[in-house]
This record gives sequence, structure tokens and C-alpha cells, in this order.
Amino acid sequence: MTATDPITLLDQPFGSFPAMLAAWSAHRGEALALDDGTTRLTWREAGERIERIAARLQADGLERGQAVAILGTSTVNYALVFLAAIRAGGCAAPLTTSASADQLAAMAADSGAAHLFIDRAKLTELGERAIFAGRHIVLDEALDAWMAPAGSHAAPFVPIETDAFNIIYSSGTTGTPKGIVHSHLMRWRQMAFRAALGYGPTAITLTSTPLYSNTTMAVFLPTLISGGRAAIMGKFDSVGWLTRAQDERVTHTMLVPVQYRRLMDEPRFDEFDLSALRMKYCTSAPFAADLKRQVLTRMPGGLIEIYSMTEGGVVCLLYAHENPDKLHTVGKPAPGSELKVLSEDGRELGPGEAGELIGRSPTMMSGYKNQPGKTREGYWTDPADGSVWQRMGDVGRVDADGFVELVGRTKDVIISGGFNIFPVDLEDALLLDPRVREAAVIGVPSDTWGETPVGFVVLAGANEDALEDIRTGANARLGKTQRLSALHAIPEMPRSHIGKLLKTELRELVAE
Repeated sequence: MTATDPITLLDQPFGSFPAMLAAWSAHRGEALALDDGTTRLTWREAGERIERIAARLQADGLERGQAVAILGTSTVNYALVFLAAIRAGGCAAPLTTSASADQLAAMAADSGAAHLFIDRAKLTELGERAIFAGRHIVLDEALDAWMAPAGSHAAPFVPIETDAFNIIYSSGTTGTPKGIVHSHLMRWRQMAFRAALGYGPTAITLTSTPLYSNTTMAVFLPTLISGGRAAIMGKFDSVGWLTRAQDERVTHTMLVPVQYRRLMDEPRFDEFDLSALRMKYCTSAPFAADLKRQVLTRMPGGLIEIYSMTEGGVVCLLYAHENPDKLHTVGKPAPGSELKVLSEDGRELGPGEAGELIGRSPTMMSGYKNQPGKTREGYWTDPADGSVWQRMGDVGRVDADGFVELVGRTKDVIISGGFNIFPVDLEDALLLDPRVREAAVIGVPSDTWGETPVGFVVLAGANEDALEDIRTGANARLGKTQRLSALHAIPEMPRSHIGKLLKTELRELVAE
């Protein structure tokens, strides 16, 4: 093996992601690396284009660690710019397409980028609204002409552990999005799980969540660092996904729960051959046990649920195919991850007791970009030894076997008449009714109780005349302090682009 052999390079406690890309480009030159259904690039072609984009960024004055902003639909060109920013010594800053123009302007300014790569559709959507003062490059029209000439190579860049790899912006559902900075060391440590999760040169991973999301990065980066192929889907639809999974013999995929639900509901699902699937992943939103069970029954390969935050903290893994009796949980802390459950006064709670989840792991963020105060707010410091833990934002409990069960978000806990009510308990009671397809519960102000629980459901074949009967049935299964005061039917749950339920919008519905 030579010094640039990719397997040798991978087998290090810390290494260079750009060096890994170059090594695979040399060793797997004619194998496919990137494919968005329209553009297909071999490892050699991808490597050459990454060098040309990186060389032009450097020629334009990109500084070490400086952000390169990207905005648009996920495509091969988007992926190339993301990877080239890192190759050039900069930092990839993918911006959230679902954000408002004001939020996009704030993110672009916060990132410190001098370049914005944007696709024509997004530029047209924004119209005359200027969100960025620096250089604009239209991804799907001008990238080829803008990059350095064929044969160009960027100046060498050897990352150190603390160099910024990317900035992932939060969804911004509660205000201006925060820029979550990940280091090269953090991303390298994530790759320690690649072999156990079946990644390698023969892996073909289909991504259908946006490249601006850490959800996608959790499978996109391990695939490429292992020499596999990233099959990129710009917009999810069930038949389109099934067609690509079948025709391209996809081995790995990341889907959020709402996508799994749409696949399970697709009338043509059983027509497709998915036998190449080895491993499926899910993260970003609560994954109902009954849906996990359907996926295990109907889709080949293993199923792993990942519970964590973009910021880091504990990482829990549920190997659902190995633990069919634990589908109501999110699994156990992964090797190297630690978890505590805290009471409201900061005491550590034991098995079966619900409290605030805090965690730490080798894959913690470096902090929020330009917001040290917000970074500190997200931490909990152990008074006994000074160790720093990430607040996970969830309420949960650990069972006797060490599996973690989530019972709600800390900000969503309803305090009614002095009692803590966890929305998930009420949602589970509603979902026991076959007329209910989806359920969500929020707390609304009450003169009598302080807060009172109000439910929202997406009905499965029933009409709104059944709502009171559904509410009565759910309340009969709940304790007296938990009962729903009202129940509303809505056509669909409001969700972000990666499937997170937006309870803020449900609260707005109540206010209206």
C-alpha cells in the first residue's frame, strides 16, 4: 500500500477529508462518485472539478476557515461546491432554502462568506431582494465558466483538528437561525462508525433530504470518505425514490419519518425491487414504533434510528432490526457517548424517572458562529467535576436495559394545575384510535389551570363528526390531570423540510 492508499489514510485517529477525496479519485477513478439523476460524475471527474473550484476560490482570496455560502436545491454542482470549499481550506456554509429572505440575509452575513453559490430557481424566487453583498455564482448556469481552467490544482491544505469544516444553520423556527460550527476533528470522529454501518467502496447511498441539513451529512460524508457513490435526489417523491432505489441498486439511505410514511402509503410500493438495500437510517423527528415495525416488515436490510442534535451531545442508536421489543425507544448511547437524566433542580435521576436529557460525546459542535452567549446557554456544567454537557432539549427516561425513551421536548412540557404533562403520552393515546393517522398535542393558556392540553389530528378516513368521540376515547385512557380539553382536525401536520413537526404553527392556529 502507498502513502495515499485510502484505506491507510482512513485508519488514523485524525486525518484530512480533502486527502481522502484525492485518494479515492486516484484509486477509483472510473467508478461513479456523484449522481443527481441528471449529472453523473466519476471519482476522477469529481476530483478534477473539486480542484478547479477550490483553485478559483483560493484565487479569489478565500481565507483559511472562511465560509463559502451555498443556497439551492441539492444537485451534483451543489455537492461539488460544498466539497471544494473544504478542499480550498475554507468552510462550507449551506443555507436553509425554507428560510425567509430576511433570515437568509442574516445567515449570509453571519457566515462571513465572500461567495454565494445559488441556483437559478432560488434567485428567481428571491426576485429583486438582495440577501448578499458578495460575489454570486449561479450553480446551474455559470459554475463551469467560473471555475479555474481544466488541469488547475488548488494549493495544498492540511487541516488541523480545530479548523472549521462546515456551518449548519438551525431551522430558525424560533427566531434567527444559529450557525452551528463543526470542526474537521468532529467530522473525522463521525467516520469511526462507517465500517460498522456497512459503508465502503461498494456503498450506494440515496439522499433525499437537503444537503443543507446535518441529517443528510450523516450519510453523505461517510459514503464519500469510504469511496462509495452518493446518489442525490433534489426533491423527494415516493415513486421517484423507489425508482432510483431499484434502478441504481441503492444499498444505504437516510429518510425522515414522514418520508417513510409516504413510502409505506405508496400504492405501488410492492412493485419495486429494493433487495440491494443493506441499511436504512432515520433521524430528525420522532419515529413512531408502528411505523418502524412496518418499515422492518416491508423493506429489506437493517434499520437504525439515530438520536442526537446538530449541536452534538449524546448520540443514541437504535438497531431496530435487532431490538423489535424496543421500537418505542431511540436506543442506547453509542460508544463514546454519555447521557444523564436531570430533575428540575439538577439532580441525576435513575432508571424509569423522566427528566431533562443532557449528553456529551466526541462529536460536539465547536459552538454557535458569533454567538458565545447562546453557546453557553446550551451547556450544562456538572458542579461536581466541572465537565460540560449539551442540553438535548428533550425530556426522557432510561429503562432498566439502558434504552432511552423520549417523552417530550423541554419547551413543550405542559404544566396544568401544577402537574407536568408530556405531550407524547397524550399523542400516543390518540394514535390508539384507528381513525387517527397523526397526532400532536400542545399546551394553551388557561385561566383555570395555567395551561391546558389541546390536540390536533390528521384523520384516516373519518370525518370531523368523530372528533368528540375520539377525544372522549383518548381521555378515558389518560389520567385525570392529562385530559385533552379540545381536539381539532387538520389536513396535514405542519413540518419543516426535514420533517420536524412545527408546533409553533399549531400554536398560531389556536391563537387564530
